[in-house]
Amino acid sequence: MTTFPFKISAREGAARTGTLQTPRGDIRTPAFMPVGTAGTVKALYMDQVEQAGADIILGNTYHLMLRPGAERVKRLGGLHAFSGWSGPMLTDSGGFQVWSLSQLRKMDAEGVTFRSHIDGSEHRLTPARSIEIQADLLGADISMQLDECTDFPCSHEEALRSLELSLDWGGKSLEAFGHREKQTLFGIVQGSNFEDLRERSAKGVVSQGFGGIALGGLAVGEGHEQMCATIDMTVPHLPDALPRYVMGVGKPIDLVESVARGIDMFDCVLPTRAGRHGQAWTWDGPINLKNARFNEDLSPLDAAVECPASRDYSKAYLHHLIKSGEYLGSMILSWHNTAFFQALMSEMRNAIAEGRFESLRAELSQRWEATKSSPKG
Repeated sequence: MTTFPFKISAREGAARTGTLQTPRGDIRTPAFMPVGTAGTVKALYMDQVEQAGADIILGNTYHLMLRPGAERVKRLGGLHAFSGWSGPMLTDSGGFQVWSLSQLRKMDAEGVTFRSHIDGSEHRLTPARSIEIQADLLGADISMQLDECTDFPCSHEEALRSLELSLDWGGKSLEAFGHREKQTLFGIVQGSNFEDLRERSAKGVVSQGFGGIALGGLAVGEGHEQMCATIDMTVPHLPDALPRYVMGVGKPIDLVESVARGIDMFDCVLPTRAGRHGQAWTWDGPINLKNARFNEDLSPLDAAVECPASRDYSKAYLHHLIKSGEYLGSMILSWHNTAFFQALMSEMRNAIAEGRFESLRAELSQRWEATKSSPKG
């Protein structure tokens, strides 16, 4: 197993900043990965994603295997060339999307059979097939093991069965992945919100020898406080030398509190999904541009964010675009939100390096207190 060099340059408490070095470029951590579900970060050009400050993006195995098809992407040069993104790329295993298709899937010990939500065609996803799609066909720099995302809430017995299946699939994923000089594979910890199971899963995943460790089973409705508690019960069992990735998280306050607990990598659809629905995230919290109070507001979204979308358009204009259903409104808000999330990660990296992270954490927690209880994006 190739493990990309991961160099931690500064710490404050459990928070840490560093660099994950990949053949396609360095990833500054803590890092937020914009989600390119179908080979695109919705409503953005790839150069806008790069200019916003992203070092790495995420591609979605489930959606790409169904359309246009992973084999076709391979014939067209792989996902980097196909999408126009030259930097590092991580792909998920497809397991989360298949888990969400509760009425269209059948799980067994070897994998899952499911029907496409697009045309009803039947497909089979196993650990080996997931690795083939991610590493061989799409060409991901970082692939994820196939796992079973555990339901929340669930019983201790259900969580135990699920984590044991995920551990078995982790071993099969590693076997299928083999040794690759320019690619690596991350394992996934499950165990729901049970401390003994999180420890058991973490120790099992670590012993298998992955290039990084992800915390799965979060952003599934558990809420902010439970998310924090689950990270707290998991991180002590993870090696310091490997990058730690919380999957599917999340809101800015979730990112700050996760970084405070030693997490290095994140992904979430929230920036662009919120943008498509008229919501902008700012240093003062989220604002809804549909609100009539913005109809004559000539101030920019957030002048503190170094992005044309954040500085060069008034709230009044954006209110008009959103209320009129103009595509440009979604595009500008998605661009701004993507840039804001990257600005937040940059500020956290700088704060850790300068020994002022706890001060920043307290300030942002106070500003964003109300968002702790709102639904995840």
